[in-house]
Parts: sequence; C-alpha cells; structure tokens
Amino acid sequence: MLPNKPQLFLTLTLLALFSVMVSAGPREQAKRIHDRIAGVPPSTATLAQMVTEIETNNDPLAAAMLATEHPDFYNVTLKNWATPWTNEEMTPFAALNDYSATVIGMVRDEVPFNQLLSADILYVGSNAPAYSNSNNDHYEAMESQGLNLKDVLQQTTQSSVTGLPVEGTAGVISTRAAARAFFIDGTNRAMFSFTLLNHMCKVLEEIKDPTRPADRIRQDATRSPGGDSRVWFNNCLGCHAGMAPLAQAYAYYDYEYPEDDMEGGRLVYTPDSVQPKYLINSSVFKNGYITPDDRWDNYWREGPNSVLGWDPNLPGSGVGAKSMGEELANSHAFAECQVTKAFQAVCLRAPVDSADRTRIAEITSNFKTDYNMKRVFAETAVYCAGD
Repeated sequence: MLPNKPQLFLTLTLLALFSVMVSAGPREQAKRIHDRIAGVPPSTATLAQMVTEIETNNDPLAAAMLATEHPDFYNVTLKNWATPWTNEEMTPFAALNDYSATVIGMVRDEVPFNQLLSADILYVGSNAPAYSNSNNDHYEAMESQGLNLKDVLQQTTQSSVTGLPVEGTAGVISTRAAARAFFIDGTNRAMFSFTLLNHMCKVLEEIKDPTRPADRIRQDATRSPGGDSRVWFNNCLGCHAGMAPLAQAYAYYDYEYPEDDMEGGRLVYTPDSVQPKYLINSSVFKNGYITPDDRWDNYWREGPNSVLGWDPNLPGSGVGAKSMGEELANSHAFAECQVTKAFQAVCLRAPVDSADRTRIAEITSNFKTDYNMKRVFAETAVYCAGD
C-alpha cells in the first residue's frame, strides 16, 4: 500500500535532510560549527582556516576552537548563557553585571570552571566607569557602548576591588549581582536553592531526602505547616535537612540597601558575626537550630544523593562559602550540568535520545580533566553541527 501524502512528504523531507548531512563537505561543516558557536557566519579568512582544520588536518575540534574567537561568542552566546543565573526571573535579557562578566571571562581565559563558586576572581572592563560596590554602572556602560567583551574584560580579584577579605570570596557567589538577586532580604536559602538549580541542574524538591538528620534546621521553619505535622515530615523535612547544614556557609553574608532603593545596595560580609536573618522568628520552633557560625556539612554525601558524585578527595565539611563552593563545583552533577547547559545553548535544544546522552557523558568526562568550558562549547558544536 502506498503511503498517504503527509507520510510521503515527511519521508522525502527526512531523506533530503539526511542526504544534506551525509554529503556536507568541510566548508558546510565549518559554516555550521561557526553558526552554532557564534550565531553568525564566519569571515572568509576564518572559514578558510576552519576548512583547513577539517579537511587537511581532520580536526573539527580545532576548527570549532577557531570559532570561539568571534566576538559574538562572548557578547551574545555566553552572555545569554550566563545571564539567567544572575536573577530570580532567570531571564537572559538582564544587563551585563559582575556575575555574568566573570563567567564570560573565565570561559575566555580557560580558567578551570570548577573554581566558579570559590575563587577570588572578578572580571572588570576598560573604557567604562570604575567598578562600584553599590551600583552596576560599570557593566551597563560597557554594554551600552557595545564594547567587545572578548577584548575589554580584564581578570582581577574581588579582594583587591571590592574590599572583601580573600576568605570571604566565593567566585560568582560573592559578586554584587549574586547578592542583589539572592542574598537580599529573606534567609539566604534562596542563594543555595538557586545555586543548586543553576550550577547542578537540580531543584530542591527532586533531591529531597527525609532520612537525613534534622539537627541543623533553623528555628524559623515550622514543623507543623498549617497545623499539620504530616506536611512537614512528608514534604518539608527532606529539603531542609540537607539544605540547612550547607546554606549555613552563607551565614556572614547579606545585601544591604538604602530604603526604597534596592538597586543602590551592596554585598555585606561580617566575618565571625552571623547575620540576623539566620536568627529570625526564633519562636516558631524554639527547639530548632541556632546558627553560631558559618560551618557547613554535606549530609547528602550519604543516602540517595550520593549519586550526585561528590569528590572523595574533599572532606565534605568546612567553614564558609568558599570551601562549600568547592564542594558543589567538584561534584559530578556540577560538571554534567555545565555540559548539558552548553549543549542546550549550542544545539538550541535539549538532549533527546541515547546518542545525545552518550555524547554529553563523553564531553563531561573530558571536561572533568581540566574544566575547560570553552572546549565544552567547541566539542558540543562539532556534535550538533548536523542538526
């Protein structure tokens, strides 16, 4: 029986696409790789170099690395990739800031990406107003002028620019933009939950584990939501038990701002002095934990969340956001998350089949050898060039 017209059309379309993919020569491959990475066609000179790498040297990865030199890889691809992590709305349309600029700079300079949540690092720009602890003018000026981020971003340290002591720096976590988004008001649980989402690709609810000890849960968490303790035990405990001893690492941080001017605020770090937000609503459950310092412990190293792949060479406990950031960023979940997000940015889709998942696993394994995020984008672009 002959196929009906819609079936025939679909079959012919798929055959045509397959034919194009199979017959694509080095020039077409180079164009696709460049488009995936930078979003624009390559120049004549760059295209020629990429074709040589593919055709003569049989090295499409080297061709892809050439594509990462295009300014739009930094100003567009990476900026859109990193910006959603810097705000609760998770929009890519927010202004460039010290968080997103630092991500972009780290990728450009091939700084090991597992330092993202712990390093004393900051990227600032030239030809812009001086960096300020109380506004974002420096970065907004860079963006409004259309400056080439590949050229103008300069690596420095937070401790030399913002005044934070080295032990208080924690990569992008201790940037002003992160503080504005996640340390503002509240209880600092937002910083932990969004870090988990943005950098381990996990929502708290999907990794809740009610078998962990509840000894570090603060006094402000009611044990009977709506007067029903079953809600606590069935829904709340599993998240709080693991989150509380980890989020304690942020006990010395806050975002302070003038009344009615949230944008005019600044990150505050008070070593050896727990922020009042950790001690609020103490009457809700008086037998709850009273935070004395910024010591943290990872209760998820045991139990079902051990599958997140914690580094056995790290102790699983410590003091402050810096060492806790190292704990998170050296997990397998962190590495796989970065690769998966790069895949989505470059391939313009989520992984859909076993071939995609196998390639993500391979790139993740490569990534963990030196945490070179730029190479992750290049490897992914080579894989997705035929999409």
